[in-house]
Amino acid sequence: MKNPKIIAIANQKGGVGKTTTAVNIATALVSINKKVLLIDLDPQGNASTGVGFEQNTNRVDIYDVLHDSEKINKAIYKTSIPKLKLIPSTLELSGAEVELAREEQREIRLKNALENIKKKFDYILIDCPPALGILTINAFTASNSVIVPMQCEFYSLEGLSHLVHTINRVKKTNNPDLSIQGLVLTMVDKRNSLTEQVTSDIKGFFGKKVYKTVIPRNVRISEAPSFGKPVLIYDINCKGSKAYLHLAKEFLRQEKKKAVNE
Repeated sequence: MKNPKIIAIANQKGGVGKTTTAVNIATALVSINKKVLLIDLDPQGNASTGVGFEQNTNRVDIYDVLHDSEKINKAIYKTSIPKLKLIPSTLELSGAEVELAREEQREIRLKNALENIKKKFDYILIDCPPALGILTINAFTASNSVIVPMQCEFYSLEGLSHLVHTINRVKKTNNPDLSIQGLVLTMVDKRNSLTEQVTSDIKGFFGKKVYKTVIPRNVRISEAPSFGKPVLIYDINCKGSKAYLHLAKEFLRQEKKKAVNE
């Protein structure tokens, strides 16, 4: 089996639909028979609970993997969604920033661990924490590309430059092949005049990197995590689900086009 595509879902700003995007792209991919591993690298553990996994300190998780790469096989769990596997998060992960800062090869821990298991999957999606610290840098170092979910507001634009700077730094130091896969606009309210302006600014700078599919503000998207389900399973017919299905199709077309050009 060829190497999988490893994608970090990242934005240092919280509340932009990052985890929702990771969970629902993962769900869409397994629905077309892709083998997918979702890695919850956020101490808040929202990706874990978003696929029905509860916090449990007695199991092996991503915190253990970052400290001992050999534990990764024991950290992979089945979810209620067929073919979707998960490496869950834990609250202990919040201390990893400080702990790893004192250790050698701290930026390549995740990459080294994934070498042991990555060929079992078609896609590995990493839900990053809302910060640009050592955990996110580990994700960028291990990944082929980054998907950036962002809201149509001024502060999102401001933070985007910091994110791009971090991606470029990782390219120079640890992962020269890292690229931005795409930017997805989330929580879009087309009645808001600022939405058009910010969208125009983003497209002016990133061009075709901005996905045509936008994710609307949708109550069902907000409700789904409290039931431990991706919105694609919680309510397949709502506007949010339809948007994420369109996004997944656009993502796959993008992948197919890349494969042809390689």
